[in-house]
Amino acid sequence: MSDEVRERFGIPKEIRSMAEAGFDQARRNCEKFLTSAQVTAGSFEERSESMRAGAKDINARVIDYAEKNVQSSLDYAEKLLHSKDLPEMMRLHSEYVQSQMRSLAQQASEMGQIVGRTAMEAARPKA
Repeated sequence: MSDEVRERFGIPKEIRSMAEAGFDQARRNCEKFLTSAQVTAGSFEERSESMRAGAKDINARVIDYAEKNVQSSLDYAEKLLHSKDLPEMMRLHSEYVQSQMRSLAQQASEMGQIVGRTAMEAARPKA
């Protein structure tokens, strides 16, 4: 977008620059988080042979959820950077919050089922 178009929307250059810098920092932090999540998931996987299959499933889900949530947050931040005005920002925020609440509820439910199933399998007496 040209500077002339940005000025027309009334968002000062300084604000936009700060937002873009914040967005870049958020992206770097999210990448660090994902790397850390993968390392943590890897160490969790190595803990117990009896829970190996369940741990792999949990690890895959955790990483998948983290990637989806981070991507959703980055997409939201990018949309905010390109929003035209405050009402559009408010609409984007409302949509994002609603979407994240649905996603987190679904993820928590799925994770609860997986953890419960894994715990039940681990508690079974060895034959």
